[in-house]
Amino acid sequence: MDCHENETRATAQRLMEALKRFNRVAWHERSYMGFKQSEIRMLFCVSRGDMKVSEISKRMHVTSPTVTQVINGLEANGLVERSIDPTDRRAVRVQLTPKGEAVRQKAGEALFSSFSGLIEHLGEERSNEFVELLTDAYVYFAEKEASLHQSQWSGDEIV
Repeated sequence: MDCHENETRATAQRLMEALKRFNRVAWHERSYMGFKQSEIRMLFCVSRGDMKVSEISKRMHVTSPTVTQVINGLEANGLVERSIDPTDRRAVRVQLTPKGEAVRQKAGEALFSSFSGLIEHLGEERSNEFVELLTDAYVYFAEKEASLHQSQWSGDEIV
């Protein structure tokens, strides 16, 4: 192994360790007002308008049974309500109740406050650099995933 390869390996190891530490903090898994993050994310999704379960499923990249399970809990807590789709009697639409909108709004304010605190901690310039780095990392992994997916589906062997 040459010097450059050793440096790359060491940097990769540091990056993996930093991401592990970040994941251990579980900042994205915190509950808010007694609701799980999955429930809060569902409230944000549904707040975009009267939606079918299938639309929510596609938008959130989860299965319809998963959406139904979360919606059941939200409905039991009075945060969403279901109604029959007027154009398709087989479909059910989901919308926020006023209580659900209030919880979504408070959760949004808490999230904004949390990220405002991070910006204050890092500073504006470093925060913008962080955004750019995360965006670049996302693009890299998304392209890598798309390339892998395309090669698998095109019949090419991955060796």
